[in-house]
Amino acid sequence: METLLDVEDLWVKFPSRQGVFDAVRGVSFTLGRERLGIVGESGSGKSMTGRAILRLIRSPGIVEATQISLGGDDLMKKTEKEMRAVRGKRISMVMQDPKFSLNPVMTIGAQIIEAYRQHNKVSHADAYAKALEMLEAVSIRDAERVMRAYPHEMSGGMGQRIMIAMMLIPNPEILIADEPTSALDVSVQRQVLDIMDKLVKDRGMGLIFISHDLNLVADFCDRVLIMYAGRIVEICKADKLNEAKHPYTRGLLNSLPRLDAPRDHLEVLKRDPAWSEAPSVSGRV
Repeated sequence: METLLDVEDLWVKFPSRQGVFDAVRGVSFTLGRERLGIVGESGSGKSMTGRAILRLIRSPGIVEATQISLGGDDLMKKTEKEMRAVRGKRISMVMQDPKFSLNPVMTIGAQIIEAYRQHNKVSHADAYAKALEMLEAVSIRDAERVMRAYPHEMSGGMGQRIMIAMMLIPNPEILIADEPTSALDVSVQRQVLDIMDKLVKDRGMGLIFISHDLNLVADFCDRVLIMYAGRIVEICKADKLNEAKHPYTRGLLNSLPRLDAPRDHLEVLKRDPAWSEAPSVSGRV
């Protein structure tokens, strides 16, 4: 499998009055042309890992890594100006809530056109046509009307599709999706996932899908990294997630309600301090 991204020994640290807090601790993995899921409970370091790859952790946060290699380019060695050419053009990130990611005082069309022209020297007319094409690709009807609308006029599902269109319009090599469907109802969730899946397959991209929903990741992804306390504790093929061995992963699975095996009480996850002290498992292929 061709390696698009190689992350080796990634740490994210934040100074505090009690000392340095390690939010991500020694994470290593590779990404090919695949759908890679990263799962874990809130605070496990999933979103920090995605943001650190794009060097979006601001001071006083500290990002350290042996390498974050994108097609042979080490992102850790790039200046902030050079990183601006990477963000959006080579790696795009869909944030969790579109209402906080879209500019409320700009029309949707203006924002998508700006995202496209940031990395492509084209006329406004060409960018407008490309934006319409991209909105239609994410199954938005009446794209002309949506181009003239403002973010507050869109539903959550529409807003998420618009964000996906905006992030994919520069045709990046990698898409990082940070819980892109968590605020959506089940029917819209499935539609958004199908759209992302089709676009990733059609373009031959790599996808990092960050989520806390194990069932969703098992159904949608190819490989899964399970994170706990800033470390990777286990790596599984997505379709074999139910056969996971680590007690943390087993605990997460056992705490999920199941229609095929109803129980009077769901199990409570019992944490072992040793889990957070064990070395991070490498997800490098």
